[in-house]
Amino acid sequence: MNMNRLIHRIKNHPDYFKVGMILGHNGVVRSTSRDGRKISGLKIIVDHDKLQKLIEMNKKRPGIIEILVEIAENKNLAVGDDVMFLVVAGDIRDHVIPVLNDTLNSIKTAVTSKTEFFV
Repeated sequence: MNMNRLIHRIKNHPDYFKVGMILGHNGVVRSTSRDGRKISGLKIIVDHDKLQKLIEMNKKRPGIIEILVEIAENKNLAVGDDVMFLVVAGDIRDHVIPVLNDTLNSIKTAVTSKTEFFV
């Protein structure tokens, strides 16, 4: 996984001249679950069909040029490891920020499942 590689791909997109904003998310394994219990790590499973449909749908939204995602799946991740990179490129922040937010929330709720390893 490499955030710089994703940004480089966007900068080489044929419609890059339309881009006014590249917004990224870097999800990291934290040391506690949402309910506060200590964890040593986690494992992510990805439904790739749902992910592809989600990306295709959100790329159709106004002003969006590209959406790229990398997820560290099917491996035991430790606290501090990168879990996901999500990059959205588009014309203006009024278009890009909501798409990143919606895409991220949908990935977390409908595309991935995680197993946390509790201490």
